[in-house]
Amino acid sequence: MALSARLEIRQGQGLVITPQLQQAIKLLQMSNLEVEAFIDAELERNPLLQREEGDNEPSETAEAEAPDVSEHTADAEARADLDATHDEASPGERATGDAEGAADAGGAIDWSKAGSGGSFDHDGEGFEGALTREPTLAEHLQAQLAASGLSPMETVIAGVLIDAVDEGGYLRAELPDVAQRLGCDEAVVEKVLGVIQGFDPVGVAARDVRECLMIQLKDRNRYDPAIAALLDNLPLLARRDLASLRKICGVDDDDLREMIAEIRGLTPRPGAAFGGEPVSPVAPDVFVREGPGGLWNVELNSDTLPRILMDQRYHARVSGQSKTDQEKTFISDCVAQANWLMKSLDQRARTILKVSSEIVRQQDAFLAYGVQHLRPLNLKTVADAIGMHESTVSRVTSNKYLATPRGVFEMKFFFTSAIASSEGGEAHSAESVRDRIRKLIESESREADVHSDDAIVDLLKGSGIDIARRTVAKYREAMRIPSSVDRRRMLKEPA
Repeated sequence: MALSARLEIRQGQGLVITPQLQQAIKLLQMSNLEVEAFIDAELERNPLLQREEGDNEPSETAEAEAPDVSEHTADAEARADLDATHDEASPGERATGDAEGAADAGGAIDWSKAGSGGSFDHDGEGFEGALTREPTLAEHLQAQLAASGLSPMETVIAGVLIDAVDEGGYLRAELPDVAQRLGCDEAVVEKVLGVIQGFDPVGVAARDVRECLMIQLKDRNRYDPAIAALLDNLPLLARRDLASLRKICGVDDDDLREMIAEIRGLTPRPGAAFGGEPVSPVAPDVFVREGPGGLWNVELNSDTLPRILMDQRYHARVSGQSKTDQEKTFISDCVAQANWLMKSLDQRARTILKVSSEIVRQQDAFLAYGVQHLRPLNLKTVADAIGMHESTVSRVTSNKYLATPRGVFEMKFFFTSAIASSEGGEAHSAESVRDRIRKLIESESREADVHSDDAIVDLLKGSGIDIARRTVAKYREAMRIPSSVDRRRMLKEPA
């Protein structure tokens, strides 16, 4: 058979994901903070977009000050060159240039457009913020380092070690690696570490829990061979194996009880008392409130919804003034992008409301009666009920939160696996089974009341829950509940 080249025309169908569709999919799984950042970037890029300020119309002053399209094109090129120059300049030069530009524009510097001030050590934080916020652990240690009297070389080593201390106060660096990186002897690094371990808070820069507790005991002059043996066998203490500890430490019951009380009085995380990065509170995307007749009202949180619109007056003005094809293309692209963004945001809000309403419908028993009535639920059930694809539901429930009368929950919380019923009835939610296990263990008040995993299995089967022993053990360990042997030792131990 001879090979030859030929042209063919074939007709077919295929799904093409356009860049706009890709961005719409990304918008769907963004949190409200990520959407806000995306909107800010679009407002900077698209001159036709503006934030909706209540019911106020765009001011005439803003229209009078709006640049022409030809000016916008030229200004965009000039700003690009200026930004490249600013990237190469120092922070001080950039600040001076901004001030001079503002002075040239109006004869006086417009300080309302300046940054929040403050030093470069706390850029964007401001002088007042630097004074009012709590110092971090690193800043606290650096302040003590300045008064430690170490040599310049030792100060450099100390700075590296302080940078390797985590928020809990533990050193997360190996001394041989630090010595090799700095090109010095490991003995020098060890000496500097000893100085840092004498800083406040006591126990800081320890390499493990044993060393942290040892430093605190030495500071209290309570470190002796018996308590040193206790620190060397902390796993036995965690298991409440008091008989083995008495033998190893060579003490009686009273001495061991006093040593354990001293250990409990120490701080295993010395750095926890210092300020760290500010934690942003969770802003719920949807509010769920109880209505009349046992119904649940589901509504979007208007504070987290981005409100933008297209400035029609400015669009009409610049459209009439555009002359070149480049200007007309720029305006048409901005119009298309603005319309698409507003449509995508509206569709995102509708989809979130639709999915959250179905979740509330499926889990109304949890809202009314508690976690024991949480039903098994998966993405497919919600997707089939609202006529969407599972991937869409998965994106909607990522990083989205529901504020209910029982607290604020991530949407993913309501999707739990099913555990079969031993009586052939409705399946039980894994979360509700975990709650039952926790309550059974919390009800143990005496050594005789302690339930083994097998006993918990029998109790749950009596309640109609068919569960394996290894599943009970997995749930118990996930809740950080000790085994029945350890719980008996804890109940045996005198208070």
